[in-house]
Amino acid sequence: MSLPRSTSHTVDSLLGPGGALEMALPAYEHRPEQLQMARAVERAFNERSYLLAEAGTGTGKTLAYLVPALLSGRKVVVSTATKTLQDQIFFKDLPLMREKMGLHFEAAYLKGRSNYLCLHRYDAFSKDPQFSSREESRLWPKLKKWADATETGDRAELDLPESFSAWSRLSTTSETCMGTKCPLYENCHVTRMRKRAESADLLVVNHHLFFADLSLRSSGKRNEGVLPWYDAVIFDEAHALEDAASGHFGVSVSNYRLEELARDAVAALKDDDSRHAMLRALSARLRSSAEALYAQAPRALGLSGLESSVALKPETMGKLSTAVEGVRESLGALSSFTVGEREPELAALTRRADELDEQLGFLEKAESVDHVYWAEQRGKGLFLRASPIDVAKELRERMYGALDTVVYTSATLAADSRFDFFAKRMGLYGEDGQPVTQVRTLAVPSPFDFPTQAALYTPTHLPDPAAPGFIEEAAEEILKLCEVTGGRAFVLFTSLRNMVRAYELTAGRLPYQALLQGERPKQQLLESFRETPSVLFAAHSFWEGVDVPGDALSLVIIDRLPFASPGDPLVAARINQIQQRGEEPFEQYQLPQAALALRQGFGRLIRTQADRGIVAMLDRRIVTKGYGRVFLSSLPPARRVDDVVELSRWFNGPVRPVRTIR
Repeated sequence: MSLPRSTSHTVDSLLGPGGALEMALPAYEHRPEQLQMARAVERAFNERSYLLAEAGTGTGKTLAYLVPALLSGRKVVVSTATKTLQDQIFFKDLPLMREKMGLHFEAAYLKGRSNYLCLHRYDAFSKDPQFSSREESRLWPKLKKWADATETGDRAELDLPESFSAWSRLSTTSETCMGTKCPLYENCHVTRMRKRAESADLLVVNHHLFFADLSLRSSGKRNEGVLPWYDAVIFDEAHALEDAASGHFGVSVSNYRLEELARDAVAALKDDDSRHAMLRALSARLRSSAEALYAQAPRALGLSGLESSVALKPETMGKLSTAVEGVRESLGALSSFTVGEREPELAALTRRADELDEQLGFLEKAESVDHVYWAEQRGKGLFLRASPIDVAKELRERMYGALDTVVYTSATLAADSRFDFFAKRMGLYGEDGQPVTQVRTLAVPSPFDFPTQAALYTPTHLPDPAAPGFIEEAAEEILKLCEVTGGRAFVLFTSLRNMVRAYELTAGRLPYQALLQGERPKQQLLESFRETPSVLFAAHSFWEGVDVPGDALSLVIIDRLPFASPGDPLVAARINQIQQRGEEPFEQYQLPQAALALRQGFGRLIRTQADRGIVAMLDRRIVTKGYGRVFLSSLPPARRVDDVVELSRWFNGPVRPVRTIR
């Protein structure tokens, strides 16, 4: 059977009982939940409306939105939060739809510019390759061989270490790219990728690329973006959108950006050019003024360590006014020297210097009531940032007016069975409280039998997480729980401090492999976890987007309810903004945000109908506080247990057949 993109066929004829997929794959089991969601997505495309679709794990939501998208006859962007899902869609789901369902379509896989080899920068680097270590220099022959043969220029084809620092000089960004003025523009890997995207029916991207492009598109810098025009967007893993949008609608000036500009200025002209000496001097001046700024900033702003952040106010920025003005004068001098020059490299320097100068001026004033300003130190990097407090307004102004069809989907969109929190954060309601467009909602339950497959352990004998001695007693509980399941556990923390302390207290006493986030790359940790019974101590990135089906993971321990830290400048600004509107921030923001985060952590456990295991919440407040009801009602209906002996009896007792809920 062969189907053109837009025909009389519907999602029912492809995903329904006796449909194309069931006929092509005898092992495929028709899922009513999947068909229900597919019909809702099809309706959104037909009506040109917005849809919020929560689809529990195991519903088959990816095919549920891909099928109606491809049948719509429109150009659709599918945006995901993780590279794992991006790869699954492009390399697994779309080939299945071509080969087994007979659909004809063109699809393109797009990443940010920094993932691709820049031919112009590669040519310049090859003439004088410089590396930060001998280990990196040993990879150069392999990289050159790949560069000469690759058709895509995608770094993923090359097994380079994540820390390969020379890559930043071999790739480009929207800031450093010369665009159509580049002498190698036509052969550029990004240009060729964009041409493929222009003719594709479906584009698979990630949230960061989508919002980077939208930011450029809505600010009038359309030619610097990557995505072609599109008709509709499907956001998978939509719970991660707010953070992604915040970063791209704000500004950030770091020591890395200033150093890169100074370095590129030196390399912009050949040594024998009469202007080279002046450009080198201006570069040195910029580097010197930038170093002075970032040397003073930590103490002046009150940054306390290598991983810290602090809010910026006009008075705190005033302490750096002399240093900031020194950098801005250096940027102005560089721009004045290069402005009007014919070489594209010099024109790019002018544009970059002017942008940095403008952004530093915005950061220096720190006066926009719609933005939060903060400084952040991460390792050797120091960042001065400003982000919109509320992305709702940005989304209404930048995106909704131009798109009549948007689908948001995730396993976690509703808090306490309501979509209000997510819809408001995404700007789907205006300041008058009315919907900005037609918005429908759908909650499709997971087909998993959670009362049989999962137990939720909620002990109340541990102290409050804020009490002295909590982490020490929690460590003892971790040891008892791991004994029940034979290890095979994720221990998830809301803070790096608690993660490290719990690891120190338990790792030497566990008869299983103990793994700690940060000791190795994430993928290596997961591979090691799957191979040997292990206990992984992790935070942040392991709360979501991690898939370990089967017996390798039988226990997820969570140390405390994942309330966002009110000390975080962005969180504090959002709380203050809600208070100024006369609303209660705990009920309107902190509680639903934490409930969604907890659901993400819980979701690591049951990934298939054969999985079985325990989620242990060590924070007694989920039982003892009134707001604990919101958390409990947001979680899947697992068996509730509060005694470790009963828990062991359930886990190690006879396994009842898992039934599929229909």
